[in-house]
Amino acid sequence: MTAYLVAIQDQVTDPAELQTYSEKAGASLEGRTATPLAYYGPIETLEGAPAKGAVILQFPDAAAARDWYESPGYQDARQHRLRGGHYRFYIIDGVDSAG
Repeated sequence: MTAYLVAIQDQVTDPAELQTYSEKAGASLEGRTATPLAYYGPIETLEGAPAKGAVILQFPDAAAARDWYESPGYQDARQHRLRGGHYRFYIIDGVDSAG
């Protein structure tokens, strides 16, 4: 079942670290089946605290999303994200439209 990784950026603390993160995180997706559906576009907050940015990636399933997240390439990138800002990450299963 398709799964989505949703990353919500709440705060930027070091733009240079986030630039490094962006480069390394993008490279860590090479060779994987992941489709970017949203990438830091305009956000209209309807309820709750506003987000500074958001990313939505589509993966074939939750295992593929977790495999990418736990991969050495992404974990190398992650250290820069943790130094550069505050985020929330989620993996969400999609809806099986056949049922």
